Amino acid sequence: MLKTRIITALILAPIAIGGIFFLPPLGFALFTGAIITLGAWEWANMSGIESPAGRVGYALATAIILYGLLNVPFVAVLWLSLLWWGVCFLLVRGYPAGSEKWGSLPARAVMGLFVLVPAWVGLNHLRTGGFQFGDSTNNLLLILYVFCVVWVADIGAYFAGRAFGKAKLAPRVSPGKSWAGVWGGLMAVGVFALVVSWLASAGTVQTSLLIVASLATGLVSVLGDLLESMLKRHRGIKDSSQLLPGHGGIMDRIDSLTAAIPVFALIITQLGWLTTGHW
Repeated sequence: MLKTRIITALILAPIAIGGIFFLPPLGFALFTGAIITLGAWEWANMSGIESPAGRVGYALATAIILYGLLNVPFVAVLWLSLLWWGVCFLLVRGYPAGSEKWGSLPARAVMGLFVLVPAWVGLNHLRTGGFQFGDSTNNLLLILYVFCVVWVADIGAYFAGRAFGKAKLAPRVSPGKSWAGVWGGLMAVGVFALVVSWLASAGTVQTSLLIVASLATGLVSVLGDLLESMLKRHRGIKDSSQLLPGHGGIMDRIDSLTAAIPVFALIITQLGWLTTGHW
């Protein structure tokens, strides 16, 4: 399994790096749209759509929605996403109570759109917007930053959870996660934000605001992970698919990012560090 995971990572890493960091804005939109469409194909299964035709149809419908949002104001979608993740907090907190309200196939299918579409919108807002933080104006570094916030939170949670993880975070949803992991991940994110602010020559106010924004992003990334775990548990599956040998599916790799990206994009937009750009 380890060998398979390594081979898959070595194949996918150059594709992901090239698609995210070396394409022009429209190419970036198409590349990330393809990833979101594959995620939608997996979500169709998590929502209860079992037929291959049905899963493809759901993925195509998602792609059409993405295309239709090309000229829609990004920030409006991001505000709706923030409200959605507030709802998700209540759903995850109450599980399995309340699952009869969202457990139907249509409801779970709609949930997938609320998860996937704003993630794509947020990514493209980060890619095309006018950006300024400290002495940095590089949008690609901005995208890398939000990715790193999620990764740092995950790594910090892993080590803190192993060392101190007795009190479980959401045992009915994801028994492996602990409160110690959450706090450890957030501590790691805070330190990371402080280091990045120093490298960007940011002032005290910007540094403080970046730490707060990053902590909020790291916290909501946990919710993205928990939501997918809840859907998979409800569906009775372990992985979103076997699309990535040794890694599960696309959604298993981007679940935290789907929550973190739109929330982070909205926060830094409201702080004035990111303005709406153009294709």
